[in-house]
Amino acid sequence: MDRASLEVLYAERVVSDRGCSYYVRPDCEEDVMSPEIQSGAPQPADQDWVFLFSGADALTPLQSGPQALWTVAEARSLFADLGPLILTGTWEQRPAWACQVMSHAWDPMRAAAGSLYTLLGRVQDPLFATYGRALQLLNWRQDHQFCGRCGTPTELIDDDRGLNCSVCAHAVYPRLSPCAIVLVTRGEEMLLASAVGSGGRFYSTLAGFVEPGERVEDTVHREVFEEVGIRVSNLQYFDSQPWPFPGQLMLGFHATWHEGDIRIDPNEIEHADWFTKDHMPPIPPLTSIAGRLIHSFLSRH
Repeated sequence: MDRASLEVLYAERVVSDRGCSYYVRPDCEEDVMSPEIQSGAPQPADQDWVFLFSGADALTPLQSGPQALWTVAEARSLFADLGPLILTGTWEQRPAWACQVMSHAWDPMRAAAGSLYTLLGRVQDPLFATYGRALQLLNWRQDHQFCGRCGTPTELIDDDRGLNCSVCAHAVYPRLSPCAIVLVTRGEEMLLASAVGSGGRFYSTLAGFVEPGERVEDTVHREVFEEVGIRVSNLQYFDSQPWPFPGQLMLGFHATWHEGDIRIDPNEIEHADWFTKDHMPPIPPLTSIAGRLIHSFLSRH
């Protein structure tokens, strides 16, 4: 993609709020990138949509492609052993459900199985986000069948949005793991790193989980210093992305190099360096927030 195309796709405006600058992607209106959440617990109808999984693999219609979805009626006719249907929200004005196919005996000429990674770039972002939400809700139900405090079987509450223990009243709801991801820049240069185990196949931005008691801004400063030994300043919020591997919410930032030389943590980073638009390693695709962070910087330099 040439620079002119990048400028059209990633043109940004800066919004000032209490002294902070936020980068806003104009092509992402509110709620466009997230599945519509529906309250209440209706019963599934034959024409409702259903997101099917076999373990962590999504099952998609083979003949019509991954952008197409199953209806509840189709799923019940094609797959003999379906688990409970869990309401995920609404897709295209119809209720949408998530379901595990308990048996591996399905027609390979009708359904294709693949991890959510195989859907990146092959389906539109809102649909990918809904697949991610569906899998995370299935995992949540699977992991909390019994109370973590006393071992009693849990029961659904709050329109199926929570699980409760009838003995000790311990309630659990779906949780996300917030994760800060940051592109550090220095003039025309950007700092990119190759993680341990990647073999240098591609380079990306730095990222790390938010620890208890931290602000996400604290996480940015800590992770950058721990992983590459430099200090940063001028943090600017960029965007966020649900990342169902297995359940992160990626919070993206730009940051400016402040001081220090690169000193990698060999347990986390295989190699890190400063790169320019004329000297770039392989980088993540635009379907990831890391790729969008990088291309947003490239579009302005």
